[in-house]
Amino acid sequence: MDLGLKKKTALVAAASAGLGKAAARALALEGANVVICSRRQKEITDAADEIRNATGAEVVPVVADVTVAADIRRLVDETTRRFGTIHILVNNAGGPPAGALASLSDEDWLKGHELTLMSVVRLTRAVLPFMSAQRWGRIVSIVSVVAKQPINDLLLSSAIRPGILGLTKVLANLHAKDNITINTVCPGHVLTQRQEELARARAAQRNIKREEYLKEVAASIPAERLGTPEEIGSVVAFLASEQASYINGVNLLVDGGAAKGIH
Repeated sequence: MDLGLKKKTALVAAASAGLGKAAARALALEGANVVICSRRQKEITDAADEIRNATGAEVVPVVADVTVAADIRRLVDETTRRFGTIHILVNNAGGPPAGALASLSDEDWLKGHELTLMSVVRLTRAVLPFMSAQRWGRIVSIVSVVAKQPINDLLLSSAIRPGILGLTKVLANLHAKDNITINTVCPGHVLTQRQEELARARAAQRNIKREEYLKEVAASIPAERLGTPEEIGSVVAFLASEQASYINGVNLLVDGGAAKGIH
């Protein structure tokens, strides 16, 4: 299937590793020009080189912190200066820290808000004028299963991420007339660096081995395994495509069937 992404310009946030990198690679494989960002120069440059070598696409690394409004403005400016416009935005950011209500400070909550919600607000606000002017755009936010099924020790994430789902639905309603689709992808347990960190922490709390904990997690998923970043990247690329032009305002679980509710 031709996704119709050749020479489209995609901006992917937090793409030096994990789900962001997988999304950037999937878009590059479809022939898109891709701008990727993260806070660290070496990591984002290495990721750009890896994706470029694997796909032959034009991949531009930019150092930017998505919690800093000025960095977001500069990131969007550099992208449009290089390619003239932005067709696709993939919102992504590292998850806020785990913790309980008593242990999370006001500063933790404010930082989580800036990282998780305001990065989406600012990036989306910056790119929408370009998409409206060209009457074509795709915005995909990588969120988490916790936006639909909260997890006790991920309190910050469980409280803040549902706001992205509401934002997505409202913006999809408002901008669909301009051939702009706005959706979220809610991954379940996927083998990323963050998943490894959570696995080590949770295993340590229970005094079991990391491998034992991950085996238990896999057993709790109907698919009986954790997902891969590439599986999430492929879904992002499809939602960003011409073929997904009638999918809008959707908050899509990609979790191997792990979430228990009817969604």
